[in-house]
Amino acid sequence: MTTSITSSASASHADLAATLLRVTSGIWFLLHAGLKIFVFTPAGTVGFFESLGLPGFLAYVVILAELVGGLALIAGLKTRIVALGLSLILLGSIYTPHFGAGFFFSNEGGGWEFPAFWALTLWALALLGDGAYALTRR
Repeated sequence: MTTSITSSASASHADLAATLLRVTSGIWFLLHAGLKIFVFTPAGTVGFFESLGLPGFLAYVVILAELVGGLALIAGLKTRIVALGLSLILLGSIYTPHFGAGFFFSNEGGGWEFPAFWALTLWALALLGDGAYALTRR
């Protein structure tokens, strides 16, 4: 009987942990999209992408993915798929522009420490699933 109570408590904590990761990651993606829209502006973001040798339209794809993906994570819609999809953006940001700046994000040009950690966080979220209070909870 004790084992079943402990298992139930652990499952509850895991659901809450997944919810915390899901909602905070969603908020962070919305903040990053807002940064690209309101601070750097879409045109400025396009210019930055082009300065890295990437096609300019990719900036709009990233902004849209961060907006829609962030909202989906907050709501708990298709969490596993969205988390894995958004991790691709972070892996792309490691390759261009952060990798050349070294590991630590405090390095000039921002190293790849933060995007790598965030990508791993999203993979953990994909393994955990929706958590509590999600629209598509299973």
